[in-house]
Amino acid sequence: MTSASPASSRLIATVDALRTALAESPDVLSFTLGGTVDEETATAAEADGAPREFLDFCRVLDGASCGPSVQLFGLEEAEEHQFFCEPVVDSALPLSPEKLFCVGMANEAPVFLDRAGGGVLGAPEAGPDWVDAERFDQLAPGLEAFFLERLATAAEYRRLALVDDDLVEYDDWLKLLRRAGLAD
Repeated sequence: MTSASPASSRLIATVDALRTALAESPDVLSFTLGGTVDEETATAAEADGAPREFLDFCRVLDGASCGPSVQLFGLEEAEEHQFFCEPVVDSALPLSPEKLFCVGMANEAPVFLDRAGGGVLGAPEAGPDWVDAERFDQLAPGLEAFFLERLATAAEYRRLALVDDDLVEYDDWLKLLRRAGLAD
């Protein structure tokens, strides 16, 4: 983490707790948490059009695989998924690479960062038919809030990821949240 990154102490503490729990959890897939993006890489990515808010987040956590149905992309993977921002014929959604930046997937639907307002948008309840949705829902006011309030909070993660009650004990992300002291 560099002094240039405005990440909150809560985000840093949460990621640190998750990394510690992951290091002590050989039964959880090791690729669950990404590393960090260095300043040189972030500067180059920003020059190529990646939003600063996304890069600031990647300086703390460069992606997270939160289970089979929710993923927050790291920089490299995000760069490969920007095709989701392209307009789709007959879709009511305001798709535009100038307005959106794809930062992840939830239930086979892309999750976007609004370049202008910074909010996290998506239609995860539509799943693979997301292009048929009438509108995007605001999932969080920003990327850090999306991670902290939707992914690092067990109840919200379960709701977003559609984790069935029978599968709660088997979900690796929920295991990691519990072991990090972030869930009951």
